[in-house]
This record gives sequence, structure tokens and C-alpha cells, in this order.
Amino acid sequence: MSALALQTGPLDLVFAPFYWVLALWSGLMDWLAAATGLELLQYGFMHRAILVGICIGVMAPLIGTFLVHRQLALIGDALAHTAFAGVAIGLFLNAVLDLGVSPYLTAVVVAMLAALCIELITEATDADNDVSMAIVLSTGFALGTTLISLNAGGLSVGVNQFLFGNLSTVSAENAAILLALFTVIVGVVAVTRNQLLYVTFDETAAAVSGLPVRWYNRVTVMLTAMVVVGAMQIMGVILVAAMLVVPVAGATQVSRSFSESILVSVVLAELAVLLGIGVAYYAEATAGGVIVLVAVAIYVAAVGLGKLKDRVGDTTAPVAGPAGAEETDAD
Repeated sequence: MSALALQTGPLDLVFAPFYWVLALWSGLMDWLAAATGLELLQYGFMHRAILVGICIGVMAPLIGTFLVHRQLALIGDALAHTAFAGVAIGLFLNAVLDLGVSPYLTAVVVAMLAALCIELITEATDADNDVSMAIVLSTGFALGTTLISLNAGGLSVGVNQFLFGNLSTVSAENAAILLALFTVIVGVVAVTRNQLLYVTFDETAAAVSGLPVRWYNRVTVMLTAMVVVGAMQIMGVILVAAMLVVPVAGATQVSRSFSESILVSVVLAELAVLLGIGVAYYAEATAGGVIVLVAVAIYVAAVGLGKLKDRVGDTTAPVAGPAGAEETDAD
């Protein structure tokens, strides 16, 4: 059945272009399945899972690079647990009021509100970021577990797919939502890249120069919330933060500049996601766990390669040239 035929709900016009992309992608996967004979390319749910994985492999390290350099690596974990509360709210509203809204849409809204709360708590109380993240994380997960425990209309059924992720539950609607989030994230980063870079490496100087630092901080955490909800479909709440951190950590071992670090982290993330999905399918394992294990293995390899490059560089280094000859990202 064409992905276009799966459109339901009041947001059809908004998501229509993304359903069209899904239909084209499914046709490409069918052609590849016929050409290669690969079993995992013969099923519609795997078409969507692979596309979602590719998008996650781009947007997670794209935002994660800024977070790691700002020492905000754990914010993904806090927002993931809050997004779980958003999923629980969506399930609860559907069970009680029969709204028919996607839990991932409510997860996006709740996660973005939680991201703003983290910033507001830090600004209003002068608390460190880790304190505000801990407060939001515990509150969000407590709310989610409370709603699940009420078991209104069978809320507890299928909750494991949100905790651990599941390839087979990536519906056309959820994939369309992910494509919309992907478009927003990449577009915003493309437009505000220089400003985000300035705020990341020298927040004080950025404020002195007239940049609205608080506004860009809020943009960063809200984009992080979008990434978390998108990746939650196959990574699950528990493991989603790993894709924001592990590929970036591996890229920093072998990269010479910020821009190169972003590019390398995307490549490493794509390798982890695609290899992880393939292994998870044939081994009948949880996709999120396999993807993270592959990502960690790639990180270990990157650390070894970085050490080897340093050792070779130490033994073959030429006489130092003029100061400032190194490649930088300063604009």
C-alpha cells in the first residue's frame, strides 16, 4: 500500500510532502530488494526504519557536536525521559478522550517545553545545568510512570517499544513526523550555524558582541528535544542520548576542526545506525541496544586511530611553521 494512502488525521496537508517522500523511498527500497535480494529490504516497516535511521544519523551528531563542546552531553538523557512523559500523555488522552493524536506529537510538545524549563530554571535560580536537568528528568519520568500506572484504556500495553525502541513499530505517520523534525533541525542549524558556534565556544564574548545568547541557548535545547523524540522511535528512551554523544566523541579523536568533527561524526553515526539495524534484524535483537554497541565499537576504533595518528605525527613532524598556520574554524 502506498504511504500516501496511510494518511489520517487533521494534519494531512502539513505532512503530505513527507508521505510523498516516504512513497518514493519505499519504491527505491523495493528496487534495491529486487536487485540485491536482501530480505530486510522487502518489508515496508524496514523501509521506514532505515529512512528514520539515516535521518537520526545526520541530526543527532549535528546537534550533539554543539552539546558535547558545551558540556551538555546529559541533556539528551533528561529530555528523553521527559519525552516519555509526552508519549504517556498522548496515550492517556487517546484512551480517555479518543483524540486519535500521535503520541510522538505530544512527545515533541512536552520535550520542547521541558527543554525551555531547563533553561528557565538555570536562569531563574542560578542553579547549574546538571541540577536543572536532574529536576526535569525526574519530574518527566515520574509523570510518565504515573500515567502508565493508571492503565487507562490499557496504557501499559506496548510501553516497551518506547523504552527500548522497535523497528517494526515505525509507522508511516511517525516516519513523516521524523522527516518534518529532520527538515526543521537541519534548516535551523544551516541558518544559525555561525551564531551557535560563537555561543558554544565563547558565550561571554558572544553576549558582549550583541548576540542574544539566551535565545540561542533555547534554540539549542529545543532542537535537542526534537532530535530526542525523533530518535526515540528506534533507539528508545533509555538509549537515545547515546547517539547525541558517542559518534561525536569518536569524531573528536580524529578531527582537526569543528566542521570536520561534524562531518566525521555524521559518517560514524550512519555506520552505527545502518550496521546496527542490519544486525538487529537478522539477530532478532533490540535495535537500540545493537546500534549503541556498534557506535561504541566504532568509538573505540576511532580512539585507536587517533592515538596512531598522534604517534605517527610525533615521529614525522616537520619543523614548525609560522604561528597560526593551523586550520581553524574561526569566522
